[in-house]
Amino acid sequence: MFDLKGYEASLLEGAWMTLQVSLLSVVLAMVLGMIGAVSKLSRYRMAKRLATLYTTVVRGIPDLILMMLLFFGGQVFVNFLCTQINEHLNEWVLQGNAQHEWTAYVPEYVDISPFIAGVLTIGFIFGAYMTETFRGAILAVDRGQLEAAAAYGMTPWQVFRRVLFPQMVRHALPGFGNNWLVLLKTTALVSVIGLDDMVRKAGLAAGTTQLPFTFYMAVALIFLVFTAFSTTLLKWAERHYSIQTR
Repeated sequence: MFDLKGYEASLLEGAWMTLQVSLLSVVLAMVLGMIGAVSKLSRYRMAKRLATLYTTVVRGIPDLILMMLLFFGGQVFVNFLCTQINEHLNEWVLQGNAQHEWTAYVPEYVDISPFIAGVLTIGFIFGAYMTETFRGAILAVDRGQLEAAAAYGMTPWQVFRRVLFPQMVRHALPGFGNNWLVLLKTTALVSVIGLDDMVRKAGLAAGTTQLPFTFYMAVALIFLVFTAFSTTLLKWAERHYSIQTR
């Protein structure tokens, strides 16, 4: 047994933070991935180009570098917008178009939460990988079934819900599972932007107790538990959605 010197509660709190970031990030990644996949398969050239640019940029830049760029760049961009809005409001007030107390309050400086920044950044990064996963899954569905459903009189939404989505999920699950496991481990990077996840808490505890191996091994075991549980759920989902093919 590891002697965590009373830091067990702190590590569990960090593990819960890591799990929250992971779950919210994967939801955002799924939404972006579906939008990106539909855009890549769209007949609209601009949608295809934007989706291709998105996946190319994200897959070509290391996750840590992209996280730092999005976190600090996003902070600069948001505060630039706030400054511009405040300047326009002040001009509007000075011109007599409104009373000062009626104008909307816009803060001069916004400090973005590391939690929100972490979720948005990881979700944005893995949305690109989900795009390719979902695109491949959609292409794997037999076109003849979709055409038959439309000829039968189904609406586009009914075709998607009854024919495309169930089969797409079956084809997407292996790639989705890999993306989820990588995303789960990528959450360790959010410690560099100041989020109190379990990696950061382990680092603080290791610095205090001078026992880095003990605390990082504990973090490794917690990640192993998360991934083992995730793998079990993913295998169940694959069996569930492959029943019709057996």
